[in-house]
Amino acid sequence: MARRRQAVTIKHVAADAGVSLQTVSRVINDEPNVRAEMKARVQESIDRLGYHPSIAAQRMSGSRSYLILAINDRERTIADWKAREGRDWVDQMLLGGMLTCAERHYRMLIELVDTHSDHVERELGAAIAALQPDGVILTPPHSENAIITGYLAGRKIPFARIGSRQPGPGIAMTMGDSDNARLATEHLIGLGHRRIGFVAGPQDFSLANRRIAGWRAAMADADLPCDDLCERGDFGFESGRAAAAKLLDLPDPPTAMICSSDQMTLAALDLARSRELAVPADLSLVSFDNSPIVRFTDPPLTAVDQPIAATIARAVEMLIDFHENPEPEEPVVIGGELVIRGSTGAIRGRDRR
Repeated sequence: MARRRQAVTIKHVAADAGVSLQTVSRVINDEPNVRAEMKARVQESIDRLGYHPSIAAQRMSGSRSYLILAINDRERTIADWKAREGRDWVDQMLLGGMLTCAERHYRMLIELVDTHSDHVERELGAAIAALQPDGVILTPPHSENAIITGYLAGRKIPFARIGSRQPGPGIAMTMGDSDNARLATEHLIGLGHRRIGFVAGPQDFSLANRRIAGWRAAMADADLPCDDLCERGDFGFESGRAAAAKLLDLPDPPTAMICSSDQMTLAALDLARSRELAVPADLSLVSFDNSPIVRFTDPPLTAVDQPIAATIARAVEMLIDFHENPEPEEPVVIGGELVIRGSTGAIRGRDRR
């Protein structure tokens, strides 16, 4: 039987170059306190032996852990995985974060934490103690949980708050929620719609309120009423269907609707079919998220494409460079775009049933 080739370790590199383990680690981490000739000697051994540094080897210098930790909501993430409904928030987060980390010789890990738990600080503390990350990415609703942000700030751990514009510690980052909602609303107004409903997310997500504000601003600019045209859901299918039903049951129902998640928009599309309303002939629909599933509906959904991967990638870069570039005074905005498909069209007469 053929023998397995022994993996090359940092010890092999140190022995080959005739230096200490700490010197090899400093070269791997590209630290400034290594002489040029010493760096060249170690690098030659690394190249000749085909050595690939591990996190343990990188950590030997003691200055960094080379880990970025992303914290996602446990309940919502598990519910999405079990439902298998095509949401790709975590996939996009991994894409943006892991690729950027790899470019900088870092690793990104995801921990699921229940933001509503009485033990949230203990859960977070256990993860921090075990991993000792160089930075933390908080996704909604963690990004506005005062216990979580206070814990990280108290321990001077750099962190980014995705989906938050609130004052406080950490790097506030958004995906242009207000502007995105305005963009979607202006698209529908341009098609001639005057009654444009809005299915918003839950109250405890500030991004949901910013989207409402963008929709209201666009309606106000066009001198259109919107007081009775907003209902809330929880980003899930059933809540979206209930909210859409309330809007369609109005004495003067909307001719177009913007829903704050793909799942709620799919629910509105399903409800329209059950009421024999054609989309977009009778009801135009715009979604938020632009997950893959919206391209395969009938008709494909016009959607706000949220730059999740780009936002997480930027967060990783800012956390890695945190000590050289302190957190910005203003929130960092990574804007989205509207992808127009077949679910929106010009307003025309219809027979509601």
